[in-house]
Amino acid sequence: MNSKLVRLLSLSGIVAAVFYFLHVYYGTLNYPNYNSFSQAVSDLTATDAPSFMIASRFSALYSMFSVLCCTALCLIVSNQINNTFRLGIYLYTIMMWISSVGYTLFPLSSKGFQGTFQDIMHFYVVTISVVLLSIVSLVLIFIGGRKDKETKIIAILGLITLLSMFVGSIGTGVAPKEYFGVFERFSVFSVVIYTALLGVFGFTYKNPQISPA
Repeated sequence: MNSKLVRLLSLSGIVAAVFYFLHVYYGTLNYPNYNSFSQAVSDLTATDAPSFMIASRFSALYSMFSVLCCTALCLIVSNQINNTFRLGIYLYTIMMWISSVGYTLFPLSSKGFQGTFQDIMHFYVVTISVVLLSIVSLVLIFIGGRKDKETKIIAILGLITLLSMFVGSIGTGVAPKEYFGVFERFSVFSVVIYTALLGVFGFTYKNPQISPA
């Protein structure tokens, strides 16, 4: 599907990124003593955080526009690209839906992990699902996309995003707690930026014929 409306909707990924960074900016301003170096971004939308009201509003808009972007992208590539790349886009979109719905239903109850049902769902159900789907989808996007001229750049950017996620994951595990927030941002910011880039890709993408995976 390549209607002008669908292509325009794919650009909502850029709008999503704007709202995400606004949620970080205004959340930080409204969270006294918040430390970006040591604290996770998700602390800004914890239900007992002083920044919860304003940060969660921008976060909700980010979720809505990122899902809209990826859903439109699914329509754009539905009958046009090799199977591997297409499956990667579909899984990435499913990841976005799970992230949007899951983190909205189960925000952190407080800073860090408090062991409540809400926190268990946040960390061990939603986050693990999002991470696994992100890894698999980005691998498929790279493997399939690198084969075609039209998708090669977005495929390479997908690989860079995946590597950034690994840097963030490894860093949060081995770096001192004082720098936890720095490495955590490698993971979360890379996905936000890549979603915006996917939106641009969807808007500019031409119509190659289907090729086998």
